[in-house]
Amino acid sequence: MTVRMTTVEEWDTLYEEADPVPASQVLQDNLHLLPSEGKALDLACGMAENAFLLAQSGLEATAWDNSSVAVRKVNEKAKTADLPVLAIQMDILSTPFPKEAYDVIVFTHFLEQQLSTSVIKALKPGGLLFFQSFIRDKVTDCGPSDLRYQLARNELLAMFSDLSLVIYREEGRLGDTQNGFRNEAMLVAQKREII
Repeated sequence: MTVRMTTVEEWDTLYEEADPVPASQVLQDNLHLLPSEGKALDLACGMAENAFLLAQSGLEATAWDNSSVAVRKVNEKAKTADLPVLAIQMDILSTPFPKEAYDVIVFTHFLEQQLSTSVIKALKPGGLLFFQSFIRDKVTDCGPSDLRYQLARNELLAMFSDLSLVIYREEGRLGDTQNGFRNEAMLVAQKREII
């Protein structure tokens, strides 16, 4: 059972010893939807696997996390790889987001419903949100154990109902649970263009 970290020190310790993990499935499966250029934001980035994939896809990526260890490691990796990724130590729960600043925002495995309005405002018109997080109706005992950090059925759709839905998956325990996308919900949505 995974327990949600609560202090910056706990996150620093985790990231000091962290092994690389792949970018989130919502981003990997839908790279074809990305614009060919622009600015991207990886929220609560951890080791910024999403930001590096965005940068490899032609975007200028900023990565925010509250862990100074993660930020240091991400910036070192970006310099070594010569990729346009800039990690910034940021408490995303208390820092105002810039308005209409990003063409793409990736927000995965960190659930804070109160941030949905800030995320939407930070997207440029036509901008895309890629979101993925754990659900309550999961098949295995993975992710956070606290229900506050698990999405209720269709909660993700409600959180971002002001955006135009592009892709949504939330399979939970439906059908053959040995196959498919289980334990999490994913969403790709677009901010409506101003006409």
